[in-house]
Amino acid sequence: MSDHAVSAAGPPAVAATRVKICGVTNVADATFAADAGAWAIGMVFDEASPRACALDQAAAVGAALRRRVELAGVFVNAPLDRIAGVAEHAALTLVQLHGDEGPAFCNEVARRTGARVIKAFSVADAGDVRDAERFHVDFHLMDARGAPGAPRGGTGHAFDWTLLEERRSAVPLILAGGITAANAGEAIARVHPFALDSASGTDSSPGHKDPARVRALIAAAGGAGTLAGHT
Repeated sequence: MSDHAVSAAGPPAVAATRVKICGVTNVADATFAADAGAWAIGMVFDEASPRACALDQAAAVGAALRRRVELAGVFVNAPLDRIAGVAEHAALTLVQLHGDEGPAFCNEVARRTGARVIKAFSVADAGDVRDAERFHVDFHLMDARGAPGAPRGGTGHAFDWTLLEERRSAVPLILAGGITAANAGEAIARVHPFALDSASGTDSSPGHKDPARVRALIAAAGGAGTLAGHT
């Protein structure tokens, strides 16, 4: 191919940053998020969370959307048998471990469920970012650290993204913590994540999604991904 032909073709297409809509508790919200272009739907299986998803609703979401989006189950220090059982019941393709699970446990979850594993880290300092390097999983998720005793995730607050500047892991990064349409562009330009994750930032109330906020975030991530040169 000539140099002229390459020039005429223009620059290569740039992929939009993916969006995971988390804290979904019902089929209607899950379907809307999928229709809006979400990459993944996150359902929380932690009874301490105000966004906990009932198993019958999770199964209904899985039945409706298993071929359209990634289906993520969020667990906090849950027994392996429970994770495996819920993964099968809800047709999960992603298992997000948001507790104190170690690398060996993460690997066993992948083996038992056949799902890809997201290991979540609550970030307060550079040591939390470095600790992630021990985990050879499919995705790392970086979230803000909440108050002591509070449920993991869904804090509505961003952490200091400059802490990620020293990140050396090649594991794809999902950025969480106070993500909204208003800061999606800055998040992508500064961090270049594989995906953005939003729970409280797309809620109308905990466990219920605001269609306008979902649509706005996904649109912002798509536009920001192109402008930032994210691939």
